[in-house]
Amino acid sequence: MITAGILLAAVAATHFASVEGDEWKSSPLQSENVSGTALELFATDGKTPRAGSVPWCAWGTTFNELDLDALRMLTPAEQNEILKKLFAPKGELRFTRGRLTMNANDYSREWYSCSETEGDFELKHFNIEHDKENQIALIKMAQKFQPKLTFWVSPWSPPAWMKINKDYCVLSSRFNNQPKEKDALLYGGGESDAVDPNEMWLQGDRRKPFPRRLATQNYFIQEPEYLQAYADMFVRFIELYRKEGVPIDMVMYQNEAYSYTPYPGCPWTAEGTVRFNRDYLAPALKARAPGVKLYLGTFNTNRKSYIEQIFDAPGMLDVIDGFGFQWEGRDVMEAITDKYPGKHRICSESECGNGRMDWKAGEHTSWLIFQNLGNGADEWYNWNFILCDMGRSRWGWNQNALIRVDSKTKEFSYRPEYFAVRHFAQFIKPGAVQLAYSPWRDSTEALCYRNPDGEIVVVATNWANGEKRVSFAVEGKTYVVNLKPHSFNTVTIR
Repeated sequence: MITAGILLAAVAATHFASVEGDEWKSSPLQSENVSGTALELFATDGKTPRAGSVPWCAWGTTFNELDLDALRMLTPAEQNEILKKLFAPKGELRFTRGRLTMNANDYSREWYSCSETEGDFELKHFNIEHDKENQIALIKMAQKFQPKLTFWVSPWSPPAWMKINKDYCVLSSRFNNQPKEKDALLYGGGESDAVDPNEMWLQGDRRKPFPRRLATQNYFIQEPEYLQAYADMFVRFIELYRKEGVPIDMVMYQNEAYSYTPYPGCPWTAEGTVRFNRDYLAPALKARAPGVKLYLGTFNTNRKSYIEQIFDAPGMLDVIDGFGFQWEGRDVMEAITDKYPGKHRICSESECGNGRMDWKAGEHTSWLIFQNLGNGADEWYNWNFILCDMGRSRWGWNQNALIRVDSKTKEFSYRPEYFAVRHFAQFIKPGAVQLAYSPWRDSTEALCYRNPDGEIVVVATNWANGEKRVSFAVEGKTYVVNLKPHSFNTVTIR
């Protein structure tokens, strides 16, 4: 059983609990002798922090155009209520970091890029005018409540003229205009029948290797003038955003290079990934954007040996500061964390779900946070924070959000994933040290952190249909908590 001996005095404990339809109830909690049967949260399989782990850094979310559209359906007072809860230092989620896209992503209204002039290697026509009216407008709304917001950026797709298929997507669909014949480029030009268009729609067994087959070609043109111009685009983007009061301190070269999408995307091979990051992007950032960190990601593949092939390339680890994992990438985060200590590991995106925004989706998000934090992540990023109705994208995918707006009534509601995130983000503060992680055991999962001010935070979830009686010890005192069925729980001890 974990004992947080560094706490000088456990003077007060509070239990916060959420179940469907009865969220966020708080009650005082007293230490007591354990009587009867209670599951000891950290007794047998609690994990201590691994070598090279670092204190908790930040909670963050993504700034997308469709979030802005949903937010603008509400009154100014309602907008302020939401943004205050999400971003204010004493709010409920306390986000301090934001993720951005360079060029459109799948939650933009339509495809656009910052560089639409083909062959503009000198970037004479590169601009962020579209962003000023959209992504940056949303950022400025959030900055009113958290002026110290910082950001990182990754593209979903380069400008179409820099890709071998000359289009923003990877695969054809009824939601884009790419000819089906171009799908064959994914595997070298002659195997269009081998392409699985359903893989990106979460079909089949996700426990198998993802993707089922790796692309054999880089969709980004590998000629030096293209690679150099693309590296220069990152620097120019950072410079122009800084002029707008938006500080970007980290970049990743590509969102999900292993998702072969009908929306903006770009497959890269391992060799192309190393070439661009090590030989072009890292030198450009070092020379003209000093202080901006380069992370490798976002990795959404569970092919461990493939990831290691990239990390182990000569000189690769010398130029990166950390890694970003999402989706299937979480399956290998623990192994990668252990093999490459001393590098930051972040969860770069929560999983988007299916637009139902129900309690099951909240439980899935809570489980993902446990998985990522317990296996070494020191930052975590939500995907969309507010969407309309079923959260349908321009490219036909219904997705979840923390907050839902009814486009007919113009009313909004905080969805289960909001409370799932709040049970962590309101309490685990920057600088917090993880004391223990108890992976899934008897339908329960738990984490324990010590905040810089000495406060102990225990987050536990009961996934079972029946109530769970659990216990844990702090400073020699034992606390017993009854976890309701399908509940999110946080205990704070001062």
